Amino acid sequence: MSTTTVKPTGTPGGKPAPSELQRARLPRWAPYVIAVGSLAVGSGIGLAADLSSRLQWGLISAILFVGVSYFLAATVEGTRQAKDRLATSLVWVMFLLAVVPLASLILETVQRGTKVFDGYFLSHSMGVVADDEPGGGIYHAIIGTLEQVGLACLIAVPIGLLTAIYLVEYGRGKLAKAVTFFVDVMTGIPSIVAGLFVLSFWILILGFDFSGWAGAMALSILMMPVVVRSTEEMLKLVPNELREASLALGVPKWRTILKVVLPTAIGGITTGVMLAVARIAGETAPVLLLVWTNPFINTDPFNGPQGSLPLYIYQQYASGTNAGYDRAWAAALALIAFIMILNLVARGIARWKAPKTGR
Repeated sequence: MSTTTVKPTGTPGGKPAPSELQRARLPRWAPYVIAVGSLAVGSGIGLAADLSSRLQWGLISAILFVGVSYFLAATVEGTRQAKDRLATSLVWVMFLLAVVPLASLILETVQRGTKVFDGYFLSHSMGVVADDEPGGGIYHAIIGTLEQVGLACLIAVPIGLLTAIYLVEYGRGKLAKAVTFFVDVMTGIPSIVAGLFVLSFWILILGFDFSGWAGAMALSILMMPVVVRSTEEMLKLVPNELREASLALGVPKWRTILKVVLPTAIGGITTGVMLAVARIAGETAPVLLLVWTNPFINTDPFNGPQGSLPLYIYQQYASGTNAGYDRAWAAALALIAFIMILNLVARGIARWKAPKTGR
C-alpha cells in the first residue's frame, strides 16, 4: 500500500509562511509620526502652490495622512490590516473635519464677543441708546428669550412627552401611524411657516397683539416634533423585561410607565429636550413676525412686543457700525453660554434622577 507524502506549503526553503497574527506591525507611535509628517508636507505644498486658505492646507494634509497610512500598513502589515487602518484614518479625519469648524466658531465668538461683554452689557437695555452709538446691553433681550423659551417648553414638553408615551406604550393601528406621519412632517417644517401660521391665526384672525406668548406658540411648534422623536427613541431602548417584571408584580401600566420606564430613560429624554431648546433658542423668523422688537425692558410676555437675543444679534449686525458689530458678537456669546448652561443643568438633572445601578 503506497502512501502519499504532502509537503508543507510555505517559503521555498521549506519554512511555513507566517500567519496574519505573526506579521510585522507598525509601532504605536507610527500614526502620530505620519500625522505630523503629513501636516508638514501639506503645509509645504500649500506654501509652494501659494494657497492662501489654511483649509486647503489641512485637506491636503488629510489626504496625505490617509494615503501614507494605507501604503505603509499594506507594505508592512498586509492588505487586511491596511484596510482596518484606512477605516480608522478616515474616522479620525472626519472627526477633525467636524470639530475644527466648531472650535473655530467658538474661538471667533469668544475673541470678538469679549470686547463689550461685561456686567454693564448684561444689566442694561438699548432703551436710550441708538444702534450706531456705543453702550447699551442685552438685559431686555435676555428676559425676552428666557420667557419665550420657557413658555415654549411648557407647551411642547408635556405634549411631546405624552405623545411619545402613547406611540411607544399604547399606540397601535391607523391612529398611531397617522401621528407618526405628522410628527415626521412637522420635523421638516421651516420656522417661517410656523411663524406665519401663528401670525395668521392668533394675530390676524383673532386680533391679538404682538407678544412673547405668540412667539412661544410658534417656537413650541418647532420644538414639539424633536421632543416626540427623541423621547420615543429613548423609551424604545428601555428593556421590556423591566416592564414585564413590574406588571408581573401587579403594578398598573400607568404606574409602571411613571415609576420604571420614565426614570430609566430620563437621561436620554432630558438630552432630547435640550436639543429641542437649542434649536428654538436661535430662531429669528418667528420672533420677528410675532414678538416684533422692543429696545425697552418688558417682563410681561402676554402684553406687547419683547426683545430677543437672536433678533437682537440680527439687528445689531445689520446696523453696519462697529458698536453694533461688537454688541452682536457679545450677544452671540451670551446665547452660546445660555445653551451650554442649559445642557450642563440638564446633564446634572439626568444624573441625579437616573436609577441607581448596583452589582
